Formats: sequence, C-alpha cells, structure tokens
Amino acid sequence: MKINDAIFGELEYNYIWFRDITIDFNGKETVISLSVNGEEDGKFDEVQYEAYNAFIKNWKQIQHDILQPILDYYNKTRYELGYDVGFNENYPVVDTTAQILEMVKLDGISIPYGGIYEGRGIGLAFECTWDTENGLGVLLIDEQVTEVGYQDVIM
Repeated sequence: MKINDAIFGELEYNYIWFRDITIDFNGKETVISLSVNGEEDGKFDEVQYEAYNAFIKNWKQIQHDILQPILDYYNKTRYELGYDVGFNENYPVVDTTAQILEMVKLDGISIPYGGIYEGRGIGLAFECTWDTENGLGVLLIDEQVTEVGYQDVIM
C-alpha cells in the first residue's frame, strides 16, 4: 500500500511507513531510509509532522551537533571494553569529530509515534566501523541529542 503525504511524500507501508530520501550529511549526498511510525490508515500525529519539519529546518546545525556526543559515546565504549589499554583494530584511538565522521555513515531517519517522548522525537540510524552488528543510534528530542547507543535506542 502507498500514500502520498503532504509532508513526508510518497510512502510505502510494510508495518511501518517508509521511503528512500536523499539528504546532505556533512557535505556528502546520501540516500537513506525515512521511516514513520503509523497505522495502515496513513494518518500521522501532528507532533510527527512538527518533529520532521523542525528536524529538516535545523538539519544543517544538527548534523554538526551530533558529532561530539557520538565521539564521546565511542570513547566511552572503547574504554568500557578495555581497548584503551589493549589494542583492537575496530576501536582505534579517535580524538576529533572529523575522525569519527569518517567512521559513521547515516543510514536512516526514524519518526516515532507522537507522545512517546516529552517533545519532538527523531531517531538517526548509522552504520559504524566499530560495531557493524548493532550499528549506532542517536535519539533527538526537540532537536537535541538525548541518547547515543546501539541502533535500538531509536526504536
């Protein structure tokens, strides 16, 4: 089943509404998946539209704001796994956001049901070089990073 939503565009339904979109991520045009939680009837919550519109409006700043929390998460994980003292090729020493940017690839944007969070929720899914199985997720509430972890933090 497909719909053409005024805000999200042409979406296809398979237990979740989705489509591929092209977005600029730090200077690189990237094709990613946009997924929107919703019922088969294709009606979405007003807060979902607000979240998406605010996200798109602020994307240029958001894509820079997420890099330091991702770097912090990476270094915390590296430390917790003991790779700060023992070598692991998947967890090299990373000191800058430019270095961490080379290790992640934006894979998708997820728009949860309205009312799940106190504010406008958006999830960003990334592939990452250090954990190819679990990936990386960044949860934004009102365009601010609130959680960084495995991709399931955005589900």
